[in-house]
Parts: sequence; C-alpha cells; structure tokens
Amino acid sequence: MAQQVKPYNESDSKKRQVSTMFNRIAPYYDFLNRLLSLGIDTIWRKKAIKQLDKAHAKVILDVATGTADLALEASKQLTPEKIVGLDISNEMLEVGREKIKRKGLSELITLQEGDSENLPFSDNTFDAITVAFGVRNFENLEKGLKEMYRVMKPGGKVVILEFSRPRIFPFKQLYNFYFRNILPAIGKLTSKDPKAYRYLYESVQAFPDGDAFLSILENLGYKSNRCIPLTLGVCSIYTATK
Repeated sequence: MAQQVKPYNESDSKKRQVSTMFNRIAPYYDFLNRLLSLGIDTIWRKKAIKQLDKAHAKVILDVATGTADLALEASKQLTPEKIVGLDISNEMLEVGREKIKRKGLSELITLQEGDSENLPFSDNTFDAITVAFGVRNFENLEKGLKEMYRVMKPGGKVVILEFSRPRIFPFKQLYNFYFRNILPAIGKLTSKDPKAYRYLYESVQAFPDGDAFLSILENLGYKSNRCIPLTLGVCSIYTATK
C-alpha cells in the first residue's frame, strides 16, 4: 500500500482532510494551477485525453473531477454521449458547474459529489475513466483503483494524469526546491492555506510513481499498462485497459 500523507494532521482521516482542503482552496484553484505550472497543466490535460479513442469513449467517468477541467477537455476532443464528473469537494464542483453552464454543456456533463473509493455506479458502466491529479489523494489507493476497474466496461480504458518525480540532474534538484519552498509561499499569499501546497509536495514524494504504479495496476488486473512521462518527468500519463 502507498505511504499515506495527510494535508493537516494525523488525527483525522485523509479523506475528510482532503475534502476540507479542496473546499478551502476551490476559489483559487484554477488560477493557481495556471500560475504555478506556467500554464503547462492545460497541455498535460490535452495530451491525456488524446490517449482515448473517439469511437469508443462515449460514456466517460472523470474521477476526482475537481473544477471539471479534464471533463471539459474530453468534451472538446471526443464525441461523448455522457460525461459524469465525481469529486469529494462540493466547493470545487460548484466552480466546475459554473464553468460547464457558461459553455452550455450542462446536458452533456453532470457533476456529483461522491467518494472515489466507493463509486455510486453499477459494474461495467463506463467506456472510459479519467483522473487528473486525483489518485494521489486517495485514502486507499488500491481501493480507489479497484472501484474504477469495477465500474469500467470490459475493453474500457483508464487514463490517469499524475505528478511524478523527475530523476534527471539538475532538473530534479530545481524541481524539489520549487515544490518545497516557492510553491507553498505562493500558495500562502494567494489561497491563504499554505498547508495545502506543502501537502502537494509531500504527497508527490510519497506517491508510487512510474514502474511502481504500473505494478499496482497490474496486480489489480489492469492490462496493457503504460507510463508516458511528460516535461522531464514532472508529470506522467498512465494508461491501462480492463
């Protein structure tokens, strides 16, 4: 099981703390994503959705959808019949709903509050499942991945976008300095919750990225597991099928 890192303290559950954290930073989340990644996060999402096939990705579940950026990207690139976004933070979902409404996509994209580790859907429901920067926040990583496997149709595809740790010198050192020192300082000035951005660094360090994550997917029954590093290893796209 992956090492568990919590945003605030050890006494409360990670799930509850993650919900509290995202509810607090929801008004600033999109702005900080663009600022702190220099806009590269939008390119990462586009590349993630390109891993799905237009012909087969008709009913899509976006797990840990947040403010629905990945769901909206799927609606641009693909020709889906239905996209469901699920997240534990209602405040993040409210931001996402406003974005969807402004784009006139409320009939296509539905957002609902829910637990990624106890998905409220029947077995074999979705053609594809996507997650952007969400699996790192699961309280029980394997349980969440098992649930995604359960609700995906046989032959369906999962695409997971997640931060990873660069290994190349000196980029690794620069990356660690930025995430450990600069990012929390910016987060403190803008979101008023510096712990959320310290948690980002700590959770990335604890996450079993690369081959370790591929091994977890394989052990859970996923097939054709693949890792695609992006931006010198800052981020990775993982793809797998059922």
